[in-house]
Amino acid sequence: MLVMVAEDDGLHRAFARSTIERIWPGEVEVIEAGDGDEAIEIAARRRPPFVVLDLQLPKATGIDVARSIWSRHAETHILFWSNFADESYVRGVARIVPPGSVYGYVLKSASEEGMRSALRGVFSEGHCIIDREVRGIQHRVQDRLEGITDGEYESLIDVALGLTDKAIAMRRGLSTRGAQARIRHLYEKLGIAACEDGADAASVFNSRTRAIYLALARGLVNVDALRREQQRLDAWLGDDARRPDDD
Repeated sequence: MLVMVAEDDGLHRAFARSTIERIWPGEVEVIEAGDGDEAIEIAARRRPPFVVLDLQLPKATGIDVARSIWSRHAETHILFWSNFADESYVRGVARIVPPGSVYGYVLKSASEEGMRSALRGVFSEGHCIIDREVRGIQHRVQDRLEGITDGEYESLIDVALGLTDKAIAMRRGLSTRGAQARIRHLYEKLGIAACEDGADAASVFNSRTRAIYLALARGLVNVDALRREQQRLDAWLGDDARRPDDD
């Protein structure tokens, strides 16, 4: 039984290793990676069928690592292990899980027994084990009335990256009015009353700035997500076919 533990914190990595070795004494080989690039390289070379994966890794994120692993071996069982249940991470995981794949999402605040149960469930029993707090966020994401739709989430990302309405429309293949409508719906979901020009007419808040604050406070976006999205934006801006002058 081969298990890879990808975790940049040495204490957490040692805890995961010792927990795994106590569950399957003498039956398991644990290999370790301290950053995302190393995890991708080791996974491609050793092909571990079981992976414990921190979501906040340097160099390449846990989402990047999981995407790379599943693109080669969709049958790999991955247990995401994180300090955070941010909606950004929950959305990121949901977007890359192949149909029928076995995975789990457990928080580092879980007890040792909780970690052991998650490891057994995902690796030995083939169950998807999701922390209760994470499951609640999944339900919120799927709720059409409360949850932010994928289109609204794209608008939130574009607003956070500083794009104008016109640029958002161009990037997402919408009319300017269509982009503005999405942003208004986003504001409504966040509890912000905005007028047509994007400024809050009823309070002292600027709607765009307020939306970014509320999104950060709620965990809709975080630094990792914005860093990834900035890379995608850079690629889009670097594509000559996407530039406004080409229209």
